[in-house]
Amino acid sequence: MLMGLTLLVAATLPMWGESSWMRDFVEIACYFIFAMMWNLLAGYGGMVSIGQQVFFGLGGYVMLVCGNFAGINPFIAILIGALVTGLLSIPISWVAFRLQGGYFAIGSWVISEVVRLSIANVQWVGGGSGTSLTALRGIDKATRESTTYWMALACVVMSITLVYVFLRSKQGLALLAIRDNETAAKSQGVAVGRMKLAVYVVAAMGAGLAGALYFVGNLRISPDAAFSVNWTAFAIFMVVIGGIGRIEGPIIGALIFWGLNKFFSDFGTWYLIGLGLLAIFTTIYFKQGLWGYVQQRWGISLFPIARKLQLSGHP
Repeated sequence: MLMGLTLLVAATLPMWGESSWMRDFVEIACYFIFAMMWNLLAGYGGMVSIGQQVFFGLGGYVMLVCGNFAGINPFIAILIGALVTGLLSIPISWVAFRLQGGYFAIGSWVISEVVRLSIANVQWVGGGSGTSLTALRGIDKATRESTTYWMALACVVMSITLVYVFLRSKQGLALLAIRDNETAAKSQGVAVGRMKLAVYVVAAMGAGLAGALYFVGNLRISPDAAFSVNWTAFAIFMVVIGGIGRIEGPIIGALIFWGLNKFFSDFGTWYLIGLGLLAIFTTIYFKQGLWGYVQQRWGISLFPIARKLQLSGHP
């Protein structure tokens, strides 16, 4: 009931809210979706990547190409960017999955850098300096902002729903088994390779969705902005702060990160030091994140995915 009322209020925000509120929500939505997809990959799948920004950037650039050169409405191009990014992640996975553990993490970052440098040399998409999203020039500011907001809200709801339903399914249980013990999961008949590939592709699509949405709101894209390793670093920060392996974790983490970024980013180096100290403090005193602490202390769970063993004959 409370979630439904919250969603109703959020859906009507463009009718009574300020434009700055909509822009803030779009930014938070992009942070959240990207962090949640990293959490799906690493927190639930056990595949720790520091190169997920490659899919964030690819989603943005596919959206740009569709909007500026193919004449497709940029809001429709957001979804196309996510789908194409998912397809592109399949050949990328052939390289990434040859690596394990720390090599997988570092290799994913190397792949991202290769893609960044390659796109920086493609002049028709702006080269190293980037370019603007000209496809939105014919749309007035109010319509553009409200439509971007509604797209962001729909993407958030869709992402949470799909991840929750997946984790509650047998496939979600298989993914957790792979994370805990890949060999044991394989011995129980779990198709480990197929499941890891599916999660990798879904996480890539989500990251591409966040990237396309972010640059529609930003109206400009460049290789350094799209493929910055900071995206993954910030996603890790959000997940660690909120609680890894929990859907609620990225929500809390994204809100905290947005607030810190909005009010303290002007402090430059001190701001980054503060983020690092906060992450260290959380990992020492709240090992399961802030939401993990709340869940342990008060038993509150907005998106319960845990399963309970029931003995035969006992309801």
